[in-house]
Amino acid sequence: MKLKKSMLAGMVLAVSFLFVGCGDEKEVAEFNKPALYWYQKIASSITRGDLDKADAYYISLKSEHMRSPLMPTALMILAHAHMNEEEYLLANYYLDEYNKRFGETESREYTDFMKLKASFLGIKDVYKDQKLIMDSIAQAKTYIHRYPGSAYAPLVNTMLIRLHMSQYLLNENIAALYDRTGKPDAAKIYRDKNKGSVVEMADITPPEKGIIGHVFD
Repeated sequence: MKLKKSMLAGMVLAVSFLFVGCGDEKEVAEFNKPALYWYQKIASSITRGDLDKADAYYISLKSEHMRSPLMPTALMILAHAHMNEEEYLLANYYLDEYNKRFGETESREYTDFMKLKASFLGIKDVYKDQKLIMDSIAQAKTYIHRYPGSAYAPLVNTMLIRLHMSQYLLNENIAALYDRTGKPDAAKIYRDKNKGSVVEMADITPPEKGIIGHVFD
């Protein structure tokens, strides 16, 4: 009986090692693949909604095939996928990667617009994202100056107006808060910030769901 138990234990142990070995072989097999293999893995992961996997497969594509002609398309589909999931920081990461590696003059107009759109939509709370609002305003102004005849210019101008409105409302709300708490000098500081604004309170009708993002609804 003891012999049978020993033999059974030995068989279980051997099978365990066999499956561990197979797992190792499968893991090893995920290296040194053609660029098309990694590209298809990225695409299928995005289709399934598994962006973590898609990001991991991009790292493999980048490390093994940095100069592959599939790299630009992979970066763009990853940027769009993350933007669709409202993961704007990651979208901007891939757009930055694209610009660094493939940012030719003819493509920069589009990728710079997408970066601006990602920053704009990334503003979720005007109180917490004040710096992002100011950076986005500067980014939009730079875009209009750099690409005055761009097909995206009307959208960029609309975003810029929305950003100015958000900044104006923010300053006005902070000033009103200081008024309520008996700090008129502090309130004046914030109202003075609005004196040079391209918009006025009469121009603004605060939407129910917020100014930011309303452009793309």
